[in-house]
Amino acid sequence: MSIHPSLRGVDTLVGQRSVLSRIERLEKLVKDGKFDEHNDSVYGLPKVRTKFKVAGAKKKAKEEKPEDAAAEADAAS
Repeated sequence: MSIHPSLRGVDTLVGQRSVLSRIERLEKLVKDGKFDEHNDSVYGLPKVRTKFKVAGAKKKAKEEKPEDAAAEADAAS
């Protein structure tokens, strides 16, 4: 059973776009140094990757103490 559209949160309508506008592509290409405003044409622009969500790095549950690391190294020898 699905949720009624009126009960959804406001943020569900806002998402990551998969296509950039021409102006956004030009800004990114100029920033990367791949487009010269005076010499290059705005037609036939190269493809530009969009931003992707990146999963956050997992944090270690416990920090290793130097004493524990030294004891494990001695036990492995």
